[in-house]
Amino acid sequence: MRTRAIARLTALFLGLFALSACMSGGGLQLPPAAFVATQEGPSQEYVIGPLDELSINVWRNPELSAQNIQVRPDGRISIPLVTDMPAVGKTPAMLQEDIRLHLSQFIEQPIVSVIVNKFAGTFSQQVRIIGATEKPASIPYRANMTVLDAMIAVGGLSEFAAGNKAKLIRFDPRIGRQREYALRLSDLLRRGDSKANVMLAPGDVIIIPESMF
Repeated sequence: MRTRAIARLTALFLGLFALSACMSGGGLQLPPAAFVATQEGPSQEYVIGPLDELSINVWRNPELSAQNIQVRPDGRISIPLVTDMPAVGKTPAMLQEDIRLHLSQFIEQPIVSVIVNKFAGTFSQQVRIIGATEKPASIPYRANMTVLDAMIAVGGLSEFAAGNKAKLIRFDPRIGRQREYALRLSDLLRRGDSKANVMLAPGDVIIIPESMF
């Protein structure tokens, strides 16, 4: 009887441990991505970030237009008749509409266009790669980006990287917290294992540890 009780307690403990691991997101696997996409598609609409460079055109009012305006670190822009307007966190269409509404106080039915010339994006739209890579960096996310694309951008793994122990941290809005996924970067980059290539999402963080040996 005592042996059965111990066995049941052991099984219960292992079950709780496995459930805890699943809930914490540790060791989760992402589905593989194709090296060559069979169908390209747009990502979610771009959100303007600090240090983005914009061109703002007001039709038939060149004196109110502004070219190559950089979004300030505080997230605002200034153009003729528009001072300190918040730009960060808005899509180009949203900023375009806000500028149009503001200018309508001065001119009749303004037609405004906002073009993003150089992209930095918000942190939620960047992919950050840190740890044992040749040049850790934050890079703007683009549609259909994969882990392979990100690793090419940062020059691959460093000499002492433990690529197969890398992790991907991703915020899951459905559950309101971040989840952790296992990556096999050594298999992908050094062995050419296509199944180790996975799709990225805006805001992903890739952490690459160094080997202990």
